[in-house]
Amino acid sequence: MQPKLKFLDRYLTLWIFLAMAIGVGIGHYFPGIAHVTNSLSVGATNIPLAIGLILMMYPPLAKVDYSILPLAVKDKKAIGISLLLNWVIGPVLMFALAVIFLRNEPDYMVGLILIGLARCIAMVIVWNDLAKGNREYAALLIALNSIFQVFTYSFMVWLFINILPSKLGLAEFDVSVSIKDVTQSVLIYLGIPFLAGFVSRYILISIHGKEWFNRKFIPKVSPVTLYALFFTIVLMFSLKGGKILELPMDVVKVAIPLVIYFVSMFFLSFFINRSMNVPYEKNASIAFTATGNNFELAIAVAIAVFGIHSPQAFVGVIGPLVEVPVLILLVRASLWLKSKYYS
Repeated sequence: MQPKLKFLDRYLTLWIFLAMAIGVGIGHYFPGIAHVTNSLSVGATNIPLAIGLILMMYPPLAKVDYSILPLAVKDKKAIGISLLLNWVIGPVLMFALAVIFLRNEPDYMVGLILIGLARCIAMVIVWNDLAKGNREYAALLIALNSIFQVFTYSFMVWLFINILPSKLGLAEFDVSVSIKDVTQSVLIYLGIPFLAGFVSRYILISIHGKEWFNRKFIPKVSPVTLYALFFTIVLMFSLKGGKILELPMDVVKVAIPLVIYFVSMFFLSFFINRSMNVPYEKNASIAFTATGNNFELAIAVAIAVFGIHSPQAFVGVIGPLVEVPVLILLVRASLWLKSKYYS
């Protein structure tokens, strides 16, 4: 039986649009909300927003079974392909598209780069299941991506935002990101939920067993990611104020390179794996892991480093808005490619 998207996931793009509209409405009819929001801050950190971002990251990290990581050494070819696609080709492709389409708008360019550097650890399970990929293998790749992100995301941001633009002579690109700020935000918004997910998984499985954890606990906490995402979007757009009339065209500006990225990464991944005789189930897992992105982390870092009002944070919100409908179409493409090349 072909799996189906859950109700929340199936209409995620619609919910994001509604969250934007609700946020704008709150900001317009209740302008005092901005003062209340800003008063709930410690230094540069807004407490409600920080809680929302951490909650957004917790469920996908609690799902990850890190005990399967030793299995990676048994399939060096496929794992090597996945690491190359995720940590070299994907970031470089997104960087190139950001330069091509947004080099005259460096803030949006940075937001796009942040998305490209945040590799998928959550929704890939959904796309993988819909495309009839290997669930255990997808879980293994997610575990690898989670570990890599904790230890390399700060360095990757420094490399792709502070170093590469100047080396390539992008004179108009004058955005500089403090590696200290990025590291701090990664430790807070990825490190805390990573540790919480790891510890809660270990404790709850030891008490109730793995079957209960996967069938009872995970379905209960999974929607928290989307609820926290909606809360973040409503809060962001309630503070947007007069910029709202500019947003529709800005959405299009950001959406075009994102669509190109998702489509290019999927087909590139699929045919590289196909040329190396990787079985379809693993091919689908690798392709969707390489194609999707961890927009939760990109949003969290953008807000923590540049602020909730920033264009970089706005770009982070556009990520899932575009990713969901495009990845649904790519699931259909994957199943068609299976019938064509894996008969």
